[in-house]
Amino acid sequence: MTTTPRVSVIIPTYNRSRVLRHAIASVLAQTFQDFELLVMGDCCTDDSAAVVAGFADPRVRWFNLAANSGHQSTPNNEGLRQAGGELIAYLGHDDLWMRHHLQTLTEAMDAGADIAAGITEVIGPGEVRLDIAPRTPTYHTRMGLPPTGLMHRRLVSERIGGWRDYRDLTMDPETDLVARAVAAGFKLALLPRLTAVKFPAAWRKNVYRAGDDSEQLHWLARIAAEPDIEQREVARLIYACKLGQMPRERPYRMLWQELARETPSWIASLFRRIRIPLAGKGAKINAARRFKGLGRSS
Repeated sequence: MTTTPRVSVIIPTYNRSRVLRHAIASVLAQTFQDFELLVMGDCCTDDSAAVVAGFADPRVRWFNLAANSGHQSTPNNEGLRQAGGELIAYLGHDDLWMRHHLQTLTEAMDAGADIAAGITEVIGPGEVRLDIAPRTPTYHTRMGLPPTGLMHRRLVSERIGGWRDYRDLTMDPETDLVARAVAAGFKLALLPRLTAVKFPAAWRKNVYRAGDDSEQLHWLARIAAEPDIEQREVARLIYACKLGQMPRERPYRMLWQELARETPSWIASLFRRIRIPLAGKGAKINAARRFKGLGRSS
């Protein structure tokens, strides 16, 4: 590359080359094209390097760490060291961006934000379970903001430090990153635009072993074929919320009423989930690693 890009896009990845190709394609299809794409392998041993090379685009660069870290924090930090852009955007290797994602977030930066997050549609297996992130337009320190929906000025990570290791935290590293940035006085903009689609590996048992990319293939085709996909999906999410298929923020007193109605098996499941954050630093991510077909990271 002969000029400095405005945006550095970082995709951390580990041995999921079939879905990785779709994530890269969704970046290359952006309406905003002033970017470089850094694909950061966490010591990948599959054909991810060949997949990246197959795009034959000088903006797309491949790096592979010498040792596996077990989480995206380390490849993200290496991506920050390699980045040339003034703005940093992240994309999960199994997630997709709608074509207006980078344009929408860079416009928020131009309007004065230091960190911006679009709305990410979160899709469960078979699209039976739907969610959005963030769930509310008002930020709080433990708000879930998927990296796939985030952009920040490089100055932010230079000033507060990069991504922390999940084994040193009781919250997700991306939650910690944003909380530290906001506490340091950086301006966060939560945007009322649906810009990304997330397929959580933690909701898909043994997904790393299965190697299926049919969901991403289907959605990438939809994004290319439906110019009004954002409006369609917002309408679908509203309808799903009306049907009770999406989690909703409810007054605390209602939780006890619901608890009294639920079955003993649901209550047992609830307490299993409660035990995860009580089990110590990194416990939530280690539990998710085992479920999606990866071992516990030491």
